[in-house]
Amino acid sequence: MTTIKSIIFIILLPGAVMFYVPYYLISLKFELFFPDTGAFRFTGLIPISTGTAIALWCVWDFINTGKGTPAPIDPPKYLVVKGLYRLTRNPMYVGVLFVLFGEALLFESTALIIYSFLVWLLFYSFVMLYEEPTLKGKFGDAYLQYIDAVPRWLPDIHLFMKTLNRKNQ
Repeated sequence: MTTIKSIIFIILLPGAVMFYVPYYLISLKFELFFPDTGAFRFTGLIPISTGTAIALWCVWDFINTGKGTPAPIDPPKYLVVKGLYRLTRNPMYVGVLFVLFGEALLFESTALIIYSFLVWLLFYSFVMLYEEPTLKGKFGDAYLQYIDAVPRWLPDIHLFMKTLNRKNQ
């Protein structure tokens, strides 16, 4: 049942943010200046596919490790600190932003760049005002230790290298 709820959530919320709203914005033909990038625009497929994979990996970890969904109405029962969550506390948001950046590049869309920035502001506000205080209350010292060990948005290169070294041993 958790898997079904997660799939529904992914289709509704991240799906809307990553695909439905950008499609709508592109269909409006509201564009400011964006240089013609020619065939280079297809490099946008790299962050789109990477971001999608990141988001799906995070959902997998929420279901299997956290025993819950990414949805705030049915959150994980256990703190998820494995997978990509070892490198950054918010990899799903980072994955979504990768997708949006890739779409802006692929579709040469200034509107999508502005939208991406607004989505980042929304994510940042949500994390600071709701998510982190809620997780501190729910998981206590374990979450505080996690905060001390793992950066909020972008992986620490030293932490990343330690993780790689542990995997190779």
